[in-house]
Amino acid sequence: MVASGDSAGTNAYGMIEDGVLATCDGKIAWLGPRGSFPGDVETAAGEVVDLAGRCITPGLVDPHTHLIYGGDRLGDFERRLAGESYAAAAREGSGIGHTVAMTRGSDDATLFAAAAKRLATLIRHGATTVEIKSGYGLDVDTELRLLAIARRLGSELGITVRTTYLGAHMIPPEYADRREAYVALVCEVMLPRIAAGGLADAVDVFCETIAFTASETGRVVAAARALGLPLKLHVDQLTDGGGAALAAHAGALSADHLEYANDAGIAALAASGTVAVVLPGAYYFLREERKPPVAALRAHGVPLALASDCNPGTSPISSLPIAMNLACLLFGFTPYEALLGTTKNAALALGLHDRGELRAGLRCDLAIWDVASPSEISYALGADLCTGVVVAGVPRVTA
Repeated sequence: MVASGDSAGTNAYGMIEDGVLATCDGKIAWLGPRGSFPGDVETAAGEVVDLAGRCITPGLVDPHTHLIYGGDRLGDFERRLAGESYAAAAREGSGIGHTVAMTRGSDDATLFAAAAKRLATLIRHGATTVEIKSGYGLDVDTELRLLAIARRLGSELGITVRTTYLGAHMIPPEYADRREAYVALVCEVMLPRIAAGGLADAVDVFCETIAFTASETGRVVAAARALGLPLKLHVDQLTDGGGAALAAHAGALSADHLEYANDAGIAALAASGTVAVVLPGAYYFLREERKPPVAALRAHGVPLALASDCNPGTSPISSLPIAMNLACLLFGFTPYEALLGTTKNAALALGLHDRGELRAGLRCDLAIWDVASPSEISYALGADLCTGVVVAGVPRVTA
């Protein structure tokens, strides 16, 4: 079976029973029913792989992760279980600040090895493209190290890794009384060095009451745009700060979180084409009560993507199928929307138009599943359903 992702098929997934998918030079050369293939499959192909009735979907795309970090946040987890809020932990020096300290104290080999395990888990569950943010260094040296490690992860694990600079994640402790100086460091020192080194594919800012103000976010946005770097913004997670509209007006690839996004912001996203990335793992793990306005985003035609948000403090999840299940049960996604949100729409959230669908001419990134229907990917929580992935026509992981 082939789930083409084309709703013009016989069902929402565009399922092709007894399908054939041909690849050449890393791209999809042909797909359709076996009976429509022009000629004999075995004769035409250099190699034939019989998947014995398994289901092929586009390779999954994770458009929002924080995979590289030192230490853990078990202390935060236990304090939240005792009733402490995420915002309170951040104000008291735990949260992101704790991870920054642990990351700064870790060498490259340790950071790479730990992140490689997390990335391997994502791949094992169907991911072929993963975004990785910096943001746990918050000084020049460590931020550069994190982005370089992210580049190396993609190369050594054989998938696409898109890197995002998140130096504006929080104000580091040494700049607690010098916010202006830290924003200047981000805009005038870090960003130019990162751009010159080709280390980042995009720039992110955590625009929130516990992080960066809208004005400070605007400064980072302007500096990134001047350097020709695309934008992806954390907005409206804990409060309505007008972040959705800010992201839309900045022409950001995506606006992420959005729990408190207002109607004007949603309309602005729709007009700009900015993708809404929702993060059900963080909502679940923080036991939040305010859900992102999925129905309003859907009604306005805003593309909906979802991500693992893999990070030590608020979403220690390394599986997109788990995020898909949570999106369905907590946010009201349909299984089809969940698959679309981790394929085509997730690719758009990274500015990638060459993947996310099974269509001739597109990159041959595939996930292979031992399921009777793609809906099972969202349904079977925690199951090992992915039997392999293909990246640019090359098998990378097999069961």
